Parts: sequence; C-alpha cells; structure tokens
Amino acid sequence: MSDDALLRVTDLHKRFGDEEVLKGVSFEMAPQDVQVLIGPSGSGKSTLLRCVNRLTDYEQGEIVLDGTPTSEMDENDLRRQVGMVFQDFNLFAHRTAKGNVTLGLRQVLGLSKEEADSRAMAQLEQVGLADQADSYPAELSGGQQQRVGIARALAMDPKLLLFDEPTSALDPELIGEVLGVMRDLADEGMTMLCVTHEMGFARQAATDIMFLDGGTIVEHGPPDKLFEDPERERTGQFLERLTSLHGDDG
Repeated sequence: MSDDALLRVTDLHKRFGDEEVLKGVSFEMAPQDVQVLIGPSGSGKSTLLRCVNRLTDYEQGEIVLDGTPTSEMDENDLRRQVGMVFQDFNLFAHRTAKGNVTLGLRQVLGLSKEEADSRAMAQLEQVGLADQADSYPAELSGGQQQRVGIARALAMDPKLLLFDEPTSALDPELIGEVLGVMRDLADEGMTMLCVTHEMGFARQAATDIMFLDGGTIVEHGPPDKLFEDPERERTGQFLERLTSLHGDDG
C-alpha cells in the first residue's frame, strides 16, 4: 500500500441477509487514476461504489479517503468530496438543469444564489449544456440528462467521482456523448472509479481495470495487460464476451 493513495479500500465485506456480496475487497487509487470496475451482474460492483460514499453500510473493513477513514467523516463532507453519477440520472423532475446543479451548492455548501448559479453555469458549459440550463429533465434526451448529472457532481468540486453504469440506460446513439465527457474528465486529471461495460472507454481512459466476480477481485491491472495477456482464463473469457456484446470503440 502506497502512502499517496487518494482512496484506500481494505478487506471490505458487505452482506445482504445470508448473501455475502463483497468478500474482502482491497484496492487503492492514486490521484488522477481512472479505475474501471467490470464483472458479471451481481458481482458486487455497484455495492462497492455505494460503500465508498456511504450510501450503503458495510460490516467489515475500512475505506480511507485522502488519509481520513470515511466512517469518521461528516456525511455531507463525504458526499461533497466523493461525487456520484447514477445509472438512472436521479434528477429532480420539477427542477431545471441549472436547478438540479445548484441544489447541492445551496444546501450543502451554503453558496448564495448568485454563486451557485455562476458555478452551475460553468459546469453545464463544461458538459456542453449551457444552452439547456432552463430546460426540465423531461425536455432533455437521456444523454443530456446524464450530462446534467455529471455537471451536478462536478459542481461540488469532488476529489473522487464515482460512475455507476452511466450509459446503461441510454439509447446507443446517445452513449458517445456521455463517454466523451468522461474521457475529457480523465484527460483533465479527475480521479474516477467507474462501473461500465464500455470497453472502448476502458481501453482509452483507464489507468487500471479491476475484474470483480463473486464478491472478490479476480484480477486487476492496466488495460493492455488485461485485454492482451490476462493471468486468469476467467478474465479473458469475460472481456472477450463484453467486447463482442458492447464493441471496443467506446
């Protein structure tokens, strides 16, 4: 374990009733790392993300963010430092794009309306949606709604951004616009932990890929290593199937 890790997860166990979903998961991320989590349905990927920002409690282990155990952090402070982009957007239908972005800025950071509006517009500009600031979610495409979700997370100026299958609810022609924003963020040095099936994005943007199966890390390493020369046969089979299903051009 290195001393400069931004995120350190150690021996994490999570159980739902009789089912142990995470069975001693350990990994770490340095600043500016882009870690892509892959694995079959039910392998614990989304649960792991939700444990990192304490949307889900865990029974055993430790999660440390920038030197502080998350169990010791104020919940609002943790959510400010660890942003999350959800699969199903999680936007408030009665708020405009700008209103969705400003909500946390006003309620969590305590910014004035003017400060919150200014920051929200800057983030909407970053994801290419400044011209849709006054649109409601129902007036936006799925890709646009997800980009609002990304802007909302970015507006809090997080140290770490979590993505939980951010393109899985999108029509195929809308996936590229969200992946494009994610690639830009990676290029700009945002530390990102992403659950995704988009292998083109993983090849291009990931510093490391982690294959989770049955609640344990089967294998992890740089994209070229896992795609071209995986140590485990199970890893190679899974990546081959993912690539055939979802393509490899991101």
